Amino acid sequence: MNGVLDWASEGRDWPNRAASRFLDAGGVRWHVQVMGDGPELLLLHGTGAATHSWRDLAPLLARTHTVIAPDLPGHGFTSRPEQDSGFALPRVAAAVASLLKALAVAPHVVVGHSAGAAIGVRMALDGGHPPAGLIGLNAALLPFPGPLGRWAPHLAKTLFFNPVTLSLFLRRASRPGAIKDLMRSTGSSLDTRGVDLYARLFRSRSHLEATVALMAHWDLVALKRDLPRLRGPLSLIVAERDRAIPPDSAHVVRRLAPQARIVRVPALGHLAHEESPELLAGLIQEAADRAAR
Repeated sequence: MNGVLDWASEGRDWPNRAASRFLDAGGVRWHVQVMGDGPELLLLHGTGAATHSWRDLAPLLARTHTVIAPDLPGHGFTSRPEQDSGFALPRVAAAVASLLKALAVAPHVVVGHSAGAAIGVRMALDGGHPPAGLIGLNAALLPFPGPLGRWAPHLAKTLFFNPVTLSLFLRRASRPGAIKDLMRSTGSSLDTRGVDLYARLFRSRSHLEATVALMAHWDLVALKRDLPRLRGPLSLIVAERDRAIPPDSAHVVRRLAPQARIVRVPALGHLAHEESPELLAGLIQEAADRAAR
């Protein structure tokens, strides 16, 4: 499976399929899931994931909220932007804002995992009506650490937009145990269902290209520079076993963002919301309640 994911086949047993819908906004054909009733809450998944990442968490949050969860551009069942520049962080944030306008919703709280948190923060910085609360789950809000950090986007372009490199990754992803090992490298241990869904995504060349395109076009240096302008509460839920985003980076964000607070979670990794959805649902509800005060 090397092309765009097909809803009729790959989506036939997609988690929370009954909540799915498709619509056009911001130059993108979106796959988005909407469920529940109450204050509106937006879920933004991280790079390389899709709505499946919220498969167990979203129904829990839908008990008290109207949950809106899209596949990001080029990910899962959402189409790519017309131009690669559409993967730049401000452009993705603007596209998500267009989706919300098309849905006629204005989320009270935005929850972003990893790179999804960067989108949420960029939306709050650039939009006219920021949400009452922002929640980052293992949030990727800072440039890659180390001396090569500023060159990471260029490396992504060089290595992964090479057709040979992509083909090699696709072959490796099809090997038994490869995706399970990849998930473990983030510090998380997923069940068989979770691993299978990621494997399905990473066998899609289109999904893989979009994953790398986000990495290649994002400017987290600019986001870090703008963090002091962020207004409103920012809750950083940090899993202590996260191997993808250094947990201590949250302290840097807290020094930059005026109203940030840190909630540490032991014994979980980068995909904490997939490992322990009940625990994360409680933490998100607590942060949402705090934002409503």
